Amino acid sequence: MNLVFVRHGQSIWNLENKFTGWVDVGLSEKGIQEAIKAGKTLIENEFIPEICFTSYLSRSIETSNNLLDQYDTSLINEISVFKRWQLNERHYGALQSLDKIETAEKYGEKQVHEWRRGYKTKPPLVEKDSLFDPKQDQAYKDIDIDLPLGESLEDVVSRVEPILNEIVHLSENKSVLVVAHGNSIRAMLKIIEKISDKSIVEVNIPTGIPLAFNINNDKITKIGYLGDQEVIDEL
Repeated sequence: MNLVFVRHGQSIWNLENKFTGWVDVGLSEKGIQEAIKAGKTLIENEFIPEICFTSYLSRSIETSNNLLDQYDTSLINEISVFKRWQLNERHYGALQSLDKIETAEKYGEKQVHEWRRGYKTKPPLVEKDSLFDPKQDQAYKDIDIDLPLGESLEDVVSRVEPILNEIVHLSENKSVLVVAHGNSIRAMLKIIEKISDKSIVEVNIPTGIPLAFNINNDKITKIGYLGDQEVIDEL
């Protein structure tokens, strides 16, 4: 295997059941342990990354740091790490920071389900120059294109495609680790596995469990999730 995706470990807002999106929250204690376990799993499967991609968000970066810390220091120093904002989670617009249960009680479960899972459905957008406008965050100050104020999964597919092409190309000659988010990984899997708009709605990415592929001469073969088989069977 030469390409592995890992969704970040459980975040504080995953634990609190809040819409997170581009809000930069850290890992919970469970999330840290999930990242450590993912690193040990990759070592057990003899996967040594030469390149690691993360998003701009702390929960992705913290997961990669905790994961890579399981390797020998001499190996860690040889790993090239790149941050790409395109690997960020889906921007949940005005839903960000809201409690998911309370939001369903206010707007109805059907509407919230459509916002969360509908492939082409955008959430209510945040206002330009408001708190959750990415342009208000210094992390994105050097990015001179319009950044999202809310996204559908279809939008995420469009923004990850160029970086996915880069990842796949690099994986032909190197071992690549991608530590990203539930929706950015779902978007990349939709492209890789040619999943239909209808079927992608049912795809869920668990936190902290490596998902492995092998790339050889432009042929992409799915190996599957790595780790405790009982846990994997429950996914």
